[in-house]
Amino acid sequence: MLLKENGQKKLKVNKKKFIYLISPNKIKKSFYINLKVVLSSNLVSFFQLRLKKYSLIEREKIGIKIKKICKKYKVKLIINDDPNLAKKVGADGCHLGQNDMVIQGARKILKKKIIGITCHNSKKLIRYAVKNGANYIAIGAFFKSKTKKANYIAKPSLISWAKRFTKLPVVIIGGITNKNFRKLLLHKPDFLAISGGIWDKKPAKAIKDFYENKR
Repeated sequence: MLLKENGQKKLKVNKKKFIYLISPNKIKKSFYINLKVVLSSNLVSFFQLRLKKYSLIEREKIGIKIKKICKKYKVKLIINDDPNLAKKVGADGCHLGQNDMVIQGARKILKKKIIGITCHNSKKLIRYAVKNGANYIAIGAFFKSKTKKANYIAKPSLISWAKRFTKLPVVIIGGITNKNFRKLLLHKPDFLAISGGIWDKKPAKAIKDFYENKR
């Protein structure tokens, strides 16, 4: 749900559903069954489809299938990099990196839908994203990751700074597992972006471990 706050669109945060789940790099046959299991945990607010090595046609086909699953479990579907694909598959929004379309261009395509922005470890990028109407900001990486090479390493103190600077939800990303995330929670991020921490293990057990370790 999008809320208005001082003219700025703001995402409603459900503290129980604290996981921002990112797809694995490859979609295997078992993925869809595992996705249903993970989403049924009621811990996931967002699912981001991030497929760098698939064709547009393949991503569209996969996106449409995942959209149906996300809708069933009341999880918002976010498409990485491509606002046009997000619109085509009926996703809830798009996530933009610093080398993707600028937020103003994406907003013309997606209108009132969700747009998230990668801000790495930069206060400057956070300020820019907030000023230009992002719905959430993503900062990191905080740890090394097998899923994606970490070119920028953020300090946990940046989470606290971002929370003071803006009321927009703060997503933290980068090598987060059920063994290292607790110290980051001291800085009160809104969502943990997780990929390998779920998909590189047995997904059903991995999502349960995040819940158990958070309590």
